[in-house]
Amino acid sequence: MNTEPDNKAGTILAFANQKGGVGKSTSVVNLAASLGLLGKKVLVVDSDPQGNTTSGFGVAKKDLTSSVYEMLIGQAEAASCVRSTRFQGISLIPAGISLAGAEFELILEERRETRLKEALLPIVPEYDFVLVDCPPSLGILTINALVAADSLVIPMQCEYYSLEGLTQLIYSIRQIKRRMNPSLTVAGILITMYNGRLNLSEQVMAELHKYYANKLFKTVISRNVTLSEAPSFGEPVWYYDRHSKGALQYMEVAKELLQRL
Repeated sequence: MNTEPDNKAGTILAFANQKGGVGKSTSVVNLAASLGLLGKKVLVVDSDPQGNTTSGFGVAKKDLTSSVYEMLIGQAEAASCVRSTRFQGISLIPAGISLAGAEFELILEERRETRLKEALLPIVPEYDFVLVDCPPSLGILTINALVAADSLVIPMQCEYYSLEGLTQLIYSIRQIKRRMNPSLTVAGILITMYNGRLNLSEQVMAELHKYYANKLFKTVISRNVTLSEAPSFGEPVWYYDRHSKGALQYMEVAKELLQRL
């Protein structure tokens, strides 16, 4: 199935938006699955204490013995935290509620913004892509992901609050790029939960095309019940229902992502 162009090994992609409920974890799970099906070797790093991405791959958070938390605070090496999954091409460093404590434990530590980058450095070359799911905030966990990342994917809904939040996020990205990660780029803005029947959606899309036309993915992710159902079965949507609109749209986004990088 791999007909896509070769990309440099070890490309780190952060998925961030300080606004919650925008389909960020859903996008990480399903783009990782799509990239795996396209023949890429993918490592998913769940850096959100909610652990939705971990659950999305069918991993029970209560059974975790090593996770992103242990990796960030230096109790475990990244390689020992990696778990295989039953999905083609995908490995996972999971997250549990303990990760919430990392925000406080890292605050006084030296090089606190580079912990993730340094931890992943030995294993990144083993993968084509490393996808990092960030919490819905611009705290130390998200900053770690942006410092480690080569590129950023911004999932967002067609709402005015999301539009305001995007402006704030772009400003924060510029600050991190200037101070800590000069090579950070925005791979694209991904519209999720799209409903073309709403005037509001069309109005927000018009604004996005006005200011961010070159950053928008051509494929938008429509509201689709299978995308909501698949996580309860611990599966990416392609494995739950490969013929669903959500599965097909995320596959198209994955192909476009490969062209962009």
